[in-house]
Amino acid sequence: MPLPRARPFLSSNGGMSAFVSISPTPLAPRHVVEVARHDTPVRLSDEARTALARGREHVDALAGRDQPAYGVSTGFGALATRFITPGLRARLQRSLIRSHAASTGPEVEREVVRALMLLRLRTLASGRTGVRPRTAETLAALLNSGITPVVYEYGSLGCSGDLAPLAHVALALTGEGEVRDREGRIRPAAEALREAGLEPVELVAKEGLALINGTDGMLGMLVLACHDLRALLGVADVSAAMSVEALLGTDRVFAADLQELRPHPGQGVAAANMRALLADSPIVASHRGPDCTRVQDAYSLRCAPQVAGAARDTLAHAETVAARELASVIDNPVVLADGRVESNGNFHGAPLAYVLDFLAIAVADVASIAERRTDRMLDVARSHGLPAFLADDPGVDSGYMIAQYTQSAIVAELKRLAVPASVDSIPGSAMQEDHVSMGWSAARKLRRALDGLTDVLAVELLTAARALDLRAPLAPAPATAAVVSAVRAHVPGPGPDRHLAPEIAAVARLVRDGTILAAARSAARID
Repeated sequence: MPLPRARPFLSSNGGMSAFVSISPTPLAPRHVVEVARHDTPVRLSDEARTALARGREHVDALAGRDQPAYGVSTGFGALATRFITPGLRARLQRSLIRSHAASTGPEVEREVVRALMLLRLRTLASGRTGVRPRTAETLAALLNSGITPVVYEYGSLGCSGDLAPLAHVALALTGEGEVRDREGRIRPAAEALREAGLEPVELVAKEGLALINGTDGMLGMLVLACHDLRALLGVADVSAAMSVEALLGTDRVFAADLQELRPHPGQGVAAANMRALLADSPIVASHRGPDCTRVQDAYSLRCAPQVAGAARDTLAHAETVAARELASVIDNPVVLADGRVESNGNFHGAPLAYVLDFLAIAVADVASIAERRTDRMLDVARSHGLPAFLADDPGVDSGYMIAQYTQSAIVAELKRLAVPASVDSIPGSAMQEDHVSMGWSAARKLRRALDGLTDVLAVELLTAARALDLRAPLAPAPATAAVVSAVRAHVPGPGPDRHLAPEIAAVARLVRDGTILAAARSAARID
């Protein structure tokens, strides 16, 4: 079975860390990206080891008492009313993990599994979950060895955390289930651990529950999505500027004084980007004079900063929520500083689920406006002198007619993916868990939406690059010309019809690997 498709690193925040220190303090979002995508090693800090030992002391003290304590000496969920005698507690933890590792469907991407492993490790390192230092050390060693437990798509309701996905990870820690090794081969967990020199963990009281009761899967996907969307919104400004130029649009509507009349931060950034991208454009200058009879451009051109800006502001809100969650300790029950072990509801994924759904709405709308700009460039009645469908010989050649169909199909799918998952609660555990967040599902569909937006922007870039070529001898702005050159290094210019799918895929790769943004930034200062 092939490895799930990886999601490349879209942009860099500077040099990579030599290692990521895991301590009771919050992780930075960039550290999640580094560990998840680039296998940056992790190390437990001395503070984490001290906190782990202290938290375990509290749990051991509680386990020695006669009164029931949830997660330590009782069953789970609707079975929490049964008191478990000391002789059965090790079996209780094993049974919990085995029964909860019940996911099914397609395999989850390696980077997502590594992100949730890292985030669970950070929570363990807080000392508030009561696991032993050795258990946390083994999870860190699993990350550093490149061993990735096999986790499947369906199984989390996003309440009591991402129980099933995390249970597959915990199962691998105990030497059961399947994993992928560093080379991507599926192996029995026991065999892969033995080869890496790791001893399986024998779970003791509270540890099974502590390993699975967190929002780590949905949070990991949110952090990765925020990272990717920030880069994609920069690309959306680039493709929008190229389309404005190709359609002989005006840059006057992006003026700073006009934007200041409506001071949304994201809108200001998007408009500033478009001004910089269109600066010194001979094409724009060619129709700026008094002889131009066009009063207003279509909304898809004129309102590009308003849409991309609203998406940026939505992203900023999501990043705030992610930062709060990265500073959180999610477990139930949780060990407090004074030694109390208390049940709570902090595992509920609603804060994450809402913003994951909100981002999917923004992604769909950014893609939708990009598709409208593409359609204008292909329509001879609205393209201001460009050939029909940008075809070499319209009628004999179809040009980019069907590329726009592909965009339309993706946009339609993105609208469906924008339907919120977080309002679709469905009860479980004999009505003990009677309201759930569906945050994992919201995160999964957001990942698909980001892939769709990438392809929609690739088609707009491909179309705008050809339209700009066809405006010769007028030249595009230095920044947009640099993007056209980057595209032309992988896709030939105008000519008779060619197999188009590989060319769309090639430009999508340039979006994903940061080439498009790097080309634009080589000639203009953009966010």
